[in-house]
Amino acid sequence: MSDNVPPAQFTRIGQLLDYLQLNKILDDTQIDLQTDFSLRVPLSFVQRMQPGNIDDPLLRQVLPLREEKRGVKGFSPSPLQEQDYQPLPGLIHKYPQRILLMPSESCSIHCRYCFRRHFSYAEQPDSLNMDRQMQWIANHTDIHEVILSGGDPMVLSDRRLLQIIHSLNAIPHLQRLRIHTRELVVNPQRITDELINCLKISRVPMVIVIHTNHPQEIDAGVAQQLFKLRQACFTLLNQSVLLKGVNDDAQVLAQLSEKLFNAGILPYYLHRLDPVSGSHHFALERGEIQLIYTQLQALLPGYLLPRLVQEEPGKKSKTLLGI
Repeated sequence: MSDNVPPAQFTRIGQLLDYLQLNKILDDTQIDLQTDFSLRVPLSFVQRMQPGNIDDPLLRQVLPLREEKRGVKGFSPSPLQEQDYQPLPGLIHKYPQRILLMPSESCSIHCRYCFRRHFSYAEQPDSLNMDRQMQWIANHTDIHEVILSGGDPMVLSDRRLLQIIHSLNAIPHLQRLRIHTRELVVNPQRITDELINCLKISRVPMVIVIHTNHPQEIDAGVAQQLFKLRQACFTLLNQSVLLKGVNDDAQVLAQLSEKLFNAGILPYYLHRLDPVSGSHHFALERGEIQLIYTQLQALLPGYLLPRLVQEEPGKKSKTLLGI
């Protein structure tokens, strides 16, 4: 590896390849140096990759490839048509009794399969817009659950999270608060006593849904940090995306479920890839997915088996995929 001190976050492809000893293995015919969806991956995540392995499952999730620019039928910039479900900027209302609030447009990692990689975050929530969003939620008494998503809400400061939670606490008809985040796995040092105390002020039960795709993402240090949230009595769930060349193997998925459980987290969803432009090389055929899931069922007890789902525009819930 380079003798230079690595950056806290990699944003230059050459620097990442040099750190992983891949600069002589991969070349410009494979890598997209001019991608519109830039490379962004923290050192803490890169340190869990295997140097010299071009097929490392964590590297595959973040490395921009020229293949992404090939147009493929059925893959579009907005596969879930979320722009059709926005009563206000920063709010998405697709499902009954739930509203998705996006207080951040940023993530500390750019996953190449991200279904919001082309999403327009215009008019991001400043304080005035946040007031409008909270008023909308307060006016709709059928809303029982708020889901913080984004971007990633955990890239916000504790102070900003406190402001949001205090505002939601003032809405009497809310019964649950859910936070969807990849940040706590990518940057486990984000889990501090201060963050936990911040989250504990929620007057309603809080569910934290992390996003992990491969058991290699959960080393001993990550597991220890995540378990702090379980010890603080938060409900912890995980959702994964089934990705070709990353976790399309029942043994790998079973190992992930076991590691999650040991860290106090229950497997929740295993998503079929959302067909967003630039992600087609991660896609699996329906028959392949069914075979993997059948094999996974045979390896795990029911409580460790994630539900196999896909999201479809216009549906009032996620679609359970039968086998």
